[in-house]
Amino acid sequence: QVACLQCGRKRGVTDVKTFMDMDQDSEDEKQQYLPLALHLASEFFLRNPNKDVRLLVACCLADIFRIYAPEAPYTSHDKLKDIFLFITRQLKGLEDTKSPQFNRYFYLLENLAWVKSYNICFELEDCNEIFIQLFRTLFSVINNSHNQKVQMHMLDLMSSIIMEGDGVTQELLDSILINLIPAHKNLNKQAFDLAKVLLKRTVQIIEACIANFFNQVLVLGKSSVSDLSEHVFDLIQELFAIDPQLLLSVMPQLEFKLKSNDGEERLAVVRLLAKLFGSKDSDLATQNQNIQTDFRICLCSFNFPNKLSFVVHLQQKHLSILFMVTVVDFFIVTEYLKVRSHDPEEAIRHDVIVTIITAGKRDLSLVNDQLLGFVRERTLDKRWRVRKEAMMGLAQLYKKYCLHAEAGKDAAEKVSWIKDKLLHIYYQNSIDDKLLVEKIFAQYLVPHNLETEERMKCLYYLYASLDPNAVKALNEMWKCQNMLRSHVRELLDLHKQPTVRLSYVSILFNNIENLPDPGKAQDFVKKFNQVLGDDEKLRSQLELLISPTCSCKQADVCVREIARKLANPKQPTNPFLEMVKFLLERIAPVHIDSEAISALVKLMNKSIEGTADDEEEGVSPDTAIRAGLELLKVLSFTHPTSFHSAETYESLLQCLRMEDDKVAEAAIQIFRNTGHKIETDLPQIRSTLIPILHQKAKRGTPHQAKQAVHCIHAIFSNKEVQLAQIFEPLSRSLNADVPEQLITPLVSLGHISMLAPDQFASPMKSVVANFIVKDLLMNDRSTGEKNGKLWSPDEEVSPEVLAKVQAIKLLVRWLLGMKNNQSKSANSTLRLLSAMLVSEGDLTEQKRISKSDMSRLRLAAGSAIMKLAQEPCYHEIITPEQFQLCALVINDECYQVRQIFAQKLHKALVKLLLPLEYMAIFALCAKDPVKERRAHARQCLLKNISIRREYIKQNPMANEKLLSLLPEYVVPYMIHLLAHDPDFTKPQDVDQLRDLKECLWFMLEVLMTKNENNSHAFMKKMAENIKLTRDAQSPDEPKANEKLYTVCDVALCVINSKSALCNADSPKDPVLPTKFFTQPEKDFCNDRNYITEETRVLLLTGKPKPTGVLGAVNKPLSATGRRPYIRSTGSETGSNISVNSELSSPAGNRSREQSSDISETGVSENDENPVRIISVTPAKTEPVKNKEIHSDQATQGNISTERGKKRTAVAAGSENIHQKTEEKKADESGPPAPPKPRRGRPPKSESQGTTVKNDETNKPSGRGRKRAAVSQESSGSLEAGNAKAPKQQDIAKKAAPAQRQIDLQR
Repeated sequence: QVACLQCGRKRGVTDVKTFMDMDQDSEDEKQQYLPLALHLASEFFLRNPNKDVRLLVACCLADIFRIYAPEAPYTSHDKLKDIFLFITRQLKGLEDTKSPQFNRYFYLLENLAWVKSYNICFELEDCNEIFIQLFRTLFSVINNSHNQKVQMHMLDLMSSIIMEGDGVTQELLDSILINLIPAHKNLNKQAFDLAKVLLKRTVQIIEACIANFFNQVLVLGKSSVSDLSEHVFDLIQELFAIDPQLLLSVMPQLEFKLKSNDGEERLAVVRLLAKLFGSKDSDLATQNQNIQTDFRICLCSFNFPNKLSFVVHLQQKHLSILFMVTVVDFFIVTEYLKVRSHDPEEAIRHDVIVTIITAGKRDLSLVNDQLLGFVRERTLDKRWRVRKEAMMGLAQLYKKYCLHAEAGKDAAEKVSWIKDKLLHIYYQNSIDDKLLVEKIFAQYLVPHNLETEERMKCLYYLYASLDPNAVKALNEMWKCQNMLRSHVRELLDLHKQPTVRLSYVSILFNNIENLPDPGKAQDFVKKFNQVLGDDEKLRSQLELLISPTCSCKQADVCVREIARKLANPKQPTNPFLEMVKFLLERIAPVHIDSEAISALVKLMNKSIEGTADDEEEGVSPDTAIRAGLELLKVLSFTHPTSFHSAETYESLLQCLRMEDDKVAEAAIQIFRNTGHKIETDLPQIRSTLIPILHQKAKRGTPHQAKQAVHCIHAIFSNKEVQLAQIFEPLSRSLNADVPEQLITPLVSLGHISMLAPDQFASPMKSVVANFIVKDLLMNDRSTGEKNGKLWSPDEEVSPEVLAKVQAIKLLVRWLLGMKNNQSKSANSTLRLLSAMLVSEGDLTEQKRISKSDMSRLRLAAGSAIMKLAQEPCYHEIITPEQFQLCALVINDECYQVRQIFAQKLHKALVKLLLPLEYMAIFALCAKDPVKERRAHARQCLLKNISIRREYIKQNPMANEKLLSLLPEYVVPYMIHLLAHDPDFTKPQDVDQLRDLKECLWFMLEVLMTKNENNSHAFMKKMAENIKLTRDAQSPDEPKANEKLYTVCDVALCVINSKSALCNADSPKDPVLPTKFFTQPEKDFCNDRNYITEETRVLLLTGKPKPTGVLGAVNKPLSATGRRPYIRSTGSETGSNISVNSELSSPAGNRSREQSSDISETGVSENDENPVRIISVTPAKTEPVKNKEIHSDQATQGNISTERGKKRTAVAAGSENIHQKTEEKKADESGPPAPPKPRRGRPPKSESQGTTVKNDETNKPSGRGRKRAAVSQESSGSLEAGNAKAPKQQDIAKKAAPAQRQIDLQR
């Protein structure tokens, strides 16, 4: 048998060669080989078990059909059917392209396709069986290893059957369409492609067959005609994507279905049409107006939930169809996407962003502002993937419609906000967000691959059109990149040393956290350091990249070269390389170099000359010039070397001569930052610049004068001579009678004395003593406008007050330059500043200064003390009383004073310039009546605490300075500050204790967010230890110590109630500051509870006191930060008596904020307001009578004279004055005084007796600001100074010497 098979195979090969060589014209050979042809069709060969024999026989049969065409030598229909089924089965061998026999299989296919041999089957009755088998075979064997010729022959073979036949049966059509169903499509992509091309080629014939099939299923409902009936909508969608002509006859059928009575059926058709309408480049909606109209009618017939249901059933990738304006209204789209943009599933939120952005890129008119707003919201999504998609999508829209202006000015205006929003994201804490913003800026906002002139024009007008916050973010971005360059430079410098300290390198990068995934930064730095150490060429490339002279083109080459060196072809994903790329992208100067600066300067010159395209770019010439100078000023910090050219400096000199003060100021600052080589390299520029700087220092604006002095000091070698030429004429020409001409000289003198103290400190001392203090600060030459406002704009402030503010700043700069207190000048200055705070800003107390001017002076005095505290030698001499006066500025009655002071305080603390005790000042912000100010203070605390903790972690040496760095050590300072709060007069008063608790919790809440290293127990231990000491400010004063211990007990109450971990052992014994607390005495035990259990429960539960019915009904509408009070008509310097009694107090933080929110709407805090008259009868409080009020006013009129004298004494540096014993007894034995008004926040309700209807008495009191004497006063004097009964006042009048009053009005 084997021999026969081998013989048959050899004979078959011979036959194949014979038939291959024959052609159709050889009639003799046809007759000669006819018997052989008939023999090869016998059962022996058709059913031969050897596949090679079968293959050879099939090839022979194919050649026979070719040779004998058009007539076959076989006349039997059954024989023909068997032969073609046999040949079809052999075609399965095409599947394996690596088979040794594949070429023969290919020959078989090629022969059949070329001759169209299967067309013979049309004569057979059951030819459809053969065709179905052939189609199924070809679709099953096609795969991605086949070349184009195989696919071409298959298409030729099948298309000839379709095109030349009488029609396509349903079964044959199914064998084609089944490959379009998603399940089959995913299994064999090549079969799908083959079917797609086949349908396109035969569209003219097969379209009618497809229409008949859909008519049977859709119209007649005969689902049994095909197994594909259930996939009819999927098939329609795929056929439409292949060629819309395939469905020309199907559209009316879909229109018929839209009118179906079955709601589910209509919904399915609507869903399908929505996908078709939304397909790429689809014009189906415009070409089929009838079906479009029916579609809209059908869609609108759904109620809204069903509309959303229709959209919900769409797959997210098809959501773009919703933006076809002609198809569905924006209302449906917007409402649906609004819900989906807040979906808890990340993937859905992501797809919503993709949908909106895709539609926007297609046509911006398809998305309205609300839809873009959804994308804007998602830039702050909690998931990075969603945030990234939203940011990148917005960046793409901006580049397309703003930079490229593809849709005109209206479209550009519509998305103009994107640039600001994207830059605002740089404020986020996530390093991933920052890195993406930098990438977006380099690729979309100002594409770095543009030519220099085009790139700088883009940057120039972008900077001019940004909002202030976006400008700050962009400046911060450049600052961070420059800082990172300096850190990399330090790293390279380390490699030039004999040994590299890896620990230092790690700390370096961990501090800045400039890489994604900070957890891996340590390993990255180690490996990066190792690579730098091993590869000298890499170090040289990196040095060139961070060199100040590196151009943008060089930077691009360096980045690619470094990436190429670190790439590993064997490792497709290289995390280390990705980290390096992040680093290189941040430090590479891809935008700015010398050529770019020159281009920017030319653009600015065009704006100055009026030849630029400013108006076309949407900015005015003045705005463009000012923004251009500001841009150059920022770049002068980060790229100073790029400015060093005569052309650039000539343009800046031109700016110095302009009338715009801001432009000239920015130009001076650019010279200051970049002009270090002007003196040696550009003498002509130097000779022109010097007289201009002298003129600006003498007669320019204050800001110009400051920059001019600093510029001279920075860039000239003979700066002493230059500064002396400014100092001497200015110091001789000072004249207090002309305050308008004083401001600039005072600024220049102050900065000169700070920059060159050795040369000018001594001459300045006589100026300070004879002019600044005696002639300027201690005299009021003009009378302020009595408009009652607490704050005025800068342009409305009197020149005299502006001069006094600059005089205070001059004192500070003079002292900061000396940095020593050998002459005791700092003590005198601090006493002067304290006196200014005590006198509310009116140092002379002549009542000639307006309230708004007094606010300016208070702010200047408080800021000056805080500035001096940043210098260690002056911090040591600031007394606790002076510190408390400075702290109380944060509760000033003027909102702007509180705001600016808090900002200055935060700025100094966050840079670690101020001692830790100044962070305790933020605890007083709990009393601020404005919710935004309290929120700002809390954010400042969070930021400061975070920075200090991070600094301690990153700097091992910081452990030696924990007392000044550890945030928890602010607790003793806070306790001491609150114990000396002038509002805290009665240690057992529940309302005052509640205020204390609010202030304590305001700070402790932030500190207790985490229990790092048992910090809760540590803070509790500190409070307990304070109770074992005495108040160093008044160690022998029982009342002062009682208040201190009471605050400790309130703090312990709060800590114990908020933390279950505070009872653990403290990690270490805390150290208390000796400046505020005495050393613990031996055998001293203080186990007394200074607050009762009832009070403790009340503080923790926050239950308000009972309120009278009328008090609840007639709750007043108050202006924020103000409350009525009765002012003495006898003397305006007398103490104010509050006739308001508080019936209830805030119950915890939540109720406090709710009440303050009510009072914060509709009224300006700093405006004057009429007295509120509330008729309330307190339960246990007798109303204050008119005669008592007048008696009290008369008494205080007499006291005012003594107060004026005492203020003068204090200004000269008076010592502590103690109240006499009989006054204390009078305070204790007298009737209870009405509760004193709370500072900084309106009470929940107020009761007020009869008020005097006099214009003088109707003046509202200050609120938010406290006045306190420099000396520590007893509790009795505090109570007497605020709310004395008549008998108490009589006793106080007899007391000699009279205790100086403290005005505690806010």
